[in-house]
Amino acid sequence: MAAGCDFAFGDDIRAVQLTPPQSGCSISFGKGLTKAEPGSTQRFELVVSDIDAAREDLISRGVEVSEVFHRDGARLLPGPDPERRSYLSYASFNDPDGNGWLLQEVNARPPGRTWED
Repeated sequence: MAAGCDFAFGDDIRAVQLTPPQSGCSISFGKGLTKAEPGSTQRFELVVSDIDAAREDLISRGVEVSEVFHRDGARLLPGPDPERRSYLSYASFNDPDGNGWLLQEVNARPPGRTWED
């Protein structure tokens, strides 16, 4: 689970900053942080180890999430990747501002892309 902080600087600026475990980077969401129009960003990616569980969790919270689909070369096909290979299964949703999000299932990472315990 990511560590997080919630900062408010008056009524015009608020940020929620999340840092994944063992990560050297964070992501911030909030109000007054950018001049981009709400809904103008598409394809934020959230990497999850179990796309079905992540999708069900979002649905249980009232989020409308697409069915799972997978990439087969340049084609997008219904359902998860038949072999459940990493980086190939997705589901999509929009946040309340209309920004587009993509869940991506990664259950095994190539050498050099994991943290040693």
